Amino acid sequence: MGAIFHWLRKGAEAISALMMFGLFATFLLQIYSRYVMDAPFGWTLELCLIFWLWMVFFGGAFIVRERDHIRFDILYMAVPRGPRRVMALISALAIAAAFLWSLEPTWGWIDFLKIKKSATLRVPMRDIYSIYAIFLVAVIAAQLWRIVTLFKHGVEDEASASTAGADQ
Repeated sequence: MGAIFHWLRKGAEAISALMMFGLFATFLLQIYSRYVMDAPFGWTLELCLIFWLWMVFFGGAFIVRERDHIRFDILYMAVPRGPRRVMALISALAIAAAFLWSLEPTWGWIDFLKIKKSATLRVPMRDIYSIYAIFLVAVIAAQLWRIVTLFKHGVEDEASASTAGADQ
């Protein structure tokens, strides 16, 4: 199972790298059309924004790990493992519940955007913003998985987890 997740992660990183390449190539084309041809393409700015939006939410959904997030954990690290486990469970449950609560109205708005199209590319806005719904589902799944892991194994030793993350 670990090998499958490893290859899925590598695939997500490759997709993200392709989006970064697309963003960079579009940006260079935008510079060329504006300053060399003196006839800027309007669609390049819009495509750069779409690539950026997708990179942020796709990366947040499939690449950024829990231990990669910045945390203010002074109180969390000051308590023993038992209360730390309770705090971790409460925070994971709160995040999953809040995102789950927002999923239906968010999708309602995203689905409503099918009637609008982007200004120059004429892409339905629903397609552009659908990555946010994917992000919400991925965060909910990750937090539910974290809850299951906390019940099975308790809290990990954050010191060993942070040093293990530095090796990867």
